[in-house]
Amino acid sequence: VQLQESGPGLVKPSQTLSLTCTVSGGSISTDYYGWNWIRQPPEKEMEWIGHFFGSGVTFYSPALKSRTSISRDTSKNQFNLQLASVTPEDTAVYYCARSRSANRADGMDYWGLGTLVTVSS
Repeated sequence: VQLQESGPGLVKPSQTLSLTCTVSGGSISTDYYGWNWIRQPPEKEMEWIGHFFGSGVTFYSPALKSRTSISRDTSKNQFNLQLASVTPEDTAVYYCARSRSANRADGMDYWGLGTLVTVSS
């Protein structure tokens, strides 16, 4: 399974950050796995943003839920992240990843390489 993030590397404050994760070698329609967005700000811990399952059920981090939307395009085997009203504190490397199982606590088994998004005017 391979995952690859894509999207703008620079977003202005107050705008919406939009990223796409393209998956190959595995179907995002499979309900057994979770498909995740995770980020790591500079010199900080990784932060889980949200995930969905093949059934379409989606969960978000409570800290980001009000600004986050995760969607998917099963025909392209892609899923998307939108984070609204960004500030410089949203600057981070953004990753997409697959959970080992439906239980996120089991960890991730496949990751994208990550993409740096900088929020700056």
